[in-house]
Amino acid sequence: MKMNPTRQHILETANRIVQQQGATQLTIEAVARAAGLSKGGVLYHFPSKDALIEAMINFHIDNFTHEFNNLVEQETPGAGRQLRAYIRSSRHEDQEANAAFTGLVAAIANNPDLIETLRQHYQSWQELAEQDGLPPALGTILRLAVDGLWFADLLGLAPPEGKLREEVIETLLRLARPQQDKA
Repeated sequence: MKMNPTRQHILETANRIVQQQGATQLTIEAVARAAGLSKGGVLYHFPSKDALIEAMINFHIDNFTHEFNNLVEQETPGAGRQLRAYIRSSRHEDQEANAAFTGLVAAIANNPDLIETLRQHYQSWQELAEQDGLPPALGTILRLAVDGLWFADLLGLAPPEGKLREEVIETLLRLARPQQDKA
C-alpha cells in the first residue's frame, strides 16, 4: 500500500520531532512548521494530535511488519519459521526508530486509548507464536523474550550488546527450531 507523499512527509517530520525533541514537543503547530505546511494542511491529513500519534504508531508497526515479512521469506519453511523471523527482527537495534518509539510510548502513557493499536498487533503476534508449529508455551516464551529484548533496547534497560546479544539471539533461534532439527 503506497502512502500519500504529503502524509508520509508529515509522519516523517513528526517522528523527527519526537526523536530530536521528545514527545512533549509534538504539536500540530510544530509539525506544520517543521514540514513547511500550514496547520490546516496537517489537520487535513490528521484531524487531531491523537490521530497523528496513532498514525505514527502504525507507521512504525508497518515498517516492522514489512521487515518481518521479508525475514519470513528467508527462513526455511516449517515449524517455528515465523518465530525465527520475529527473533531475527531483533538482531540489530535501531537507535533512531527506538528514539521515536520511546517518545510515542510516552505519548501513549498520556492517553491510554492509544494503546489499543499496540494491543491489537501484540495479539496477532501472540497468535502467531501459538500457531507456528512449536508448542504454544515455547512460542509464547520466545515471543516474550524477543519483546523483552526490544523493550530493553527501547528504554535503555541494560540491553545485552555485542557478543552476548548475538549469543542470546542464537539461543532463541536454536529454541525456535523443530525438535528434530535441534540434534
